[in-house]
Formats: sequence, structure tokens, C-alpha cells
Amino acid sequence: MTSLSNQSFDFCLATRRFCEDVCRRHPEFHHIDMSRVVVTFAQTRSPVEWGMQAKLTPLRFRNGALTERRGRRTWTVQRLFHERREMYYILTFYLPRFLNLSYMEKLITVFHELYHISSAFDGDIRRFDGSCYMHTGSQASYDRLMEKFVKQYLRMKAPATLRAYLKYDFAGLKRAYGPVVGLRLPVPRLIPLDDAA
Repeated sequence: MTSLSNQSFDFCLATRRFCEDVCRRHPEFHHIDMSRVVVTFAQTRSPVEWGMQAKLTPLRFRNGALTERRGRRTWTVQRLFHERREMYYILTFYLPRFLNLSYMEKLITVFHELYHISSAFDGDIRRFDGSCYMHTGSQASYDRLMEKFVKQYLRMKAPATLRAYLKYDFAGLKRAYGPVVGLRLPVPRLIPLDDAA
């Protein structure tokens, strides 16, 4: 692994490079254009290890729609542009919590969030049948599928250097490469387009 500077480690850049390789190699993720997915991090407020490790935020509604009717109001999502391109998704990791997972748990978490991206890559999430439309009715079975995808990816001779930073916990990464830095963004807001009747 190469330090991204002499003074700090850019977690978001390293994670973007890893995700780009996953999407290039594994057929289940070929539809993802990482140039329209912004990778960010958020700092966890509590030192406890349980809780959210990562989150995918879609920037469109169902089927990629720019607006959605909810009750008596029509809403849109605040548009997000990064490096002059409009983003369709925000992929956020919660630090230090995410980095303090085991190595395999970290890989599964990355795949878990990427798989939430719609197969149409239209800014919406992947939706499954049933009431639990995000995790096929069972998050445990969803993560077992992600573990299968991870193992397939690891057999594809993917360069270990791209994921070497995930071998460290948060404290270890700081000791090896200095402060952990990266892009931080506020979550885009829902914006009403009309007054409630």
C-alpha cells in the first residue's frame, strides 16, 4: 500500500479506488459508474463498536424520478455536483467504526452498500419484492450473498494493494500513515416543490 501523502491517509480516495476495481471486475457490479458515486466519511459520535458502519444515499426517487408525490406535496432531492459531474449516489463510511470491523466484515460492508445501487444505475436503490425491499426479507441472507461475491472477487486476482488499508483498524492506520482524512458532505435535503393544499 502506498501512503497518499507524507502526512495523512485519504480514506475516501483509497475506498473509491477499491470500489472502482470491484465494479470493473465483478459482473454483479458492472453497471455502476463510480464517477457518479461520491465517497465520503462521517465521524461516529459514540466510541461504541455497534451501530451503522456505512450508508448508501440515493439521489433520485423510485425508477430514477427527480420528483415524488408524498401525501399532498411534491418533493425533489437537492442536486449534488462533484468535480463538475452530477452525482447519483453518496457512499458514506462511519469512522472509526467501519475501520474497526474485521477485514472480511469490511469487505462485506463495501459490497453490501454497492449492491444497494439499482441495476439501472438511475439514482434509485435496488428494490426487492416484499415488505423488506432493501434486503430480500433477511439482512443475514443478503450479507451471505455479499460474502459469496467477496470470495468470488478475491479469486479474480484483484490487486491486494487496493484493499491493503482495510487490514488496519483505525488506530493502526493512523500509526502507519498519519491522520485519516477524506471528503465530508452534508446529506442532501428533500425540497418541497409546492405548498401543501
